[in-house]
Amino acid sequence: MDTPELDLTALRVFHAIVEAGSFSAAADRLGMAPPMVSKHMARLERVLGARLLNRTSRSMSLTEAGAAFHAQGRQALELLDAAAAAVGQGQQQPQGELRISAPVWCATPRFAALLADYRRACPAVRLDLHLDNHMVDLVSGGFDVALRMTAEPAPQLIARPLCAMAFHWVAVPGLLAHLASEGGGRDAAPMPVILPNYVPAERLTAGLQQALGRRIDPVMRSSDTTLSHHAAQAGIGAAFMPAWLVEDDLAHGRLVRLPVDTGAARTLHAVYASRRQMPLKLRSFIDFLAQRLGG
Repeated sequence: MDTPELDLTALRVFHAIVEAGSFSAAADRLGMAPPMVSKHMARLERVLGARLLNRTSRSMSLTEAGAAFHAQGRQALELLDAAAAAVGQGQQQPQGELRISAPVWCATPRFAALLADYRRACPAVRLDLHLDNHMVDLVSGGFDVALRMTAEPAPQLIARPLCAMAFHWVAVPGLLAHLASEGGGRDAAPMPVILPNYVPAERLTAGLQQALGRRIDPVMRSSDTTLSHHAAQAGIGAAFMPAWLVEDDLAHGRLVRLPVDTGAARTLHAVYASRRQMPLKLRSFIDFLAQRLGG
């Protein structure tokens, strides 16, 4: 079995806690939310297989193992900081690998063009993208940043708004024409829909059913937005899609919007762990997206 590797951020968090005297003071020093400090600390103790701090609601102290680890770890951090400073003096541009988590629907020509433009601006940065519609744990997953569509970002993370993103109910024109020819009402043919299997159906279908005046039939569920998009194009049913994915279809008449109010546009955020000691590669990527998408 492989031995888990020590995380440098968790090591810095531990030393900040010891030097600042509390988790909250360490969070302020590091520019992190307090829950993220606790998460890093728990992971460090789990990797080491030892308790480093004795904690109560009123006090905190180093264990014997914690005292020894702090003394030796501080020397290691000082050496690393000195080496980083020496390298940083000659570093003129962002570089290194940037691990990014993003929704599946980012797999579009528009987003690919954005990545190409960023690479032209920062050619020394290597991009490692992981597309998933589920929330990932940035710390345990080793991600630098996650692009998330959310109204309430997690309190333990830093979230920078990038742009508003509209969502539409769409279907092929033939499906709407067929249903319209049969009339409405409770006894009319139901509207077949394609739903994401990671969101409660009622959150998406209540407004649609009311707007169309007919029952909703969830004929397909999928965890992959791209597959749902192709299924909608194939006429399987109506689908709830982000504008990025269907704007070209709507412009060319391959899909049409259903007459239903989907509410205000959601906000796409860049979510990351800390404002302090942000690598240049991460700062440059977030600033690039904010500038290009925010306009």
